[in-house]
Amino acid sequence: MYILFDIGGTKTRITASKDGTSFSEPVIYDTPKKFEEGVPLILKHAQEFARGEKIEMVVGGIAGTLTRDKGTLIASPNLPGWIGNPLRGKLQDLFEAPVYIENDAAMVGLGEAVYGAGRGFDIVAYITISTGVGGTRIVNGEIAPVANGFEPGHQIVDPDNSLCPECEGNDLESYVSGAAITKRYGIKPYEINDPEIWDTLAKYLAYGIHNTIMFWSPHAIVLGGSMMKTIGIPVDGVKKHLRNIFRVMPDSPQIIKATLGDFGGLWGALTQIKNIKK
Repeated sequence: MYILFDIGGTKTRITASKDGTSFSEPVIYDTPKKFEEGVPLILKHAQEFARGEKIEMVVGGIAGTLTRDKGTLIASPNLPGWIGNPLRGKLQDLFEAPVYIENDAAMVGLGEAVYGAGRGFDIVAYITISTGVGGTRIVNGEIAPVANGFEPGHQIVDPDNSLCPECEGNDLESYVSGAAITKRYGIKPYEINDPEIWDTLAKYLAYGIHNTIMFWSPHAIVLGGSMMKTIGIPVDGVKKHLRNIFRVMPDSPQIIKATLGDFGGLWGALTQIKNIKK
């Protein structure tokens, strides 16, 4: 029995896998703001899935930056009450089983690369555009090794804000994230119906995608997150603007919309179990 979790800034998802190849219908609930409230809930729902069966491993993602040993959250705009607490150590004590934790975007990217839109490609870059902007690089079905984690949302796309004078900040996240759009226009992104605005955001995102291709040289880029939904940044628009600026390499990678929806992180956790057991 394996327990899989995805602790997001808004929602937490927990499920279990008996065979390591599929998982049960997940339990979804609002992520508690405090670490002391969140950990007992994980244990409670995990025990309900296990029903007395031995839990062999616990694997999941959390929204934010982790220490190098992946044991403690050190930065998270949406989960400040979880920062600095020994998440992995606490879970290992409670479950009496090995616990493995990753950044949530990295887990979703792993899921998309192996089970979702990036399936069949050796090198996949996953970029999520939601409240913030994050992402990861997947190579041959595994999260690529890093020194301090991936932060593609903080790449600088416009040093002097000449491209977008009204944008606060000069990185990709400041230009296309849900939080930035809400602040810039004074309404929620899903309330924006002007196609010109969405096309402009597609252009900004194309600059970030261009840089990501230069850095990571992937076979495919998978775009996910709440800003890429039906009312959101059009993938075709990103492709259009990318064609206008992409000149250095002979071929552009595939640009694909994510397919696993809200459960991408759980599919990533399932993949991580297989990788750990290799």
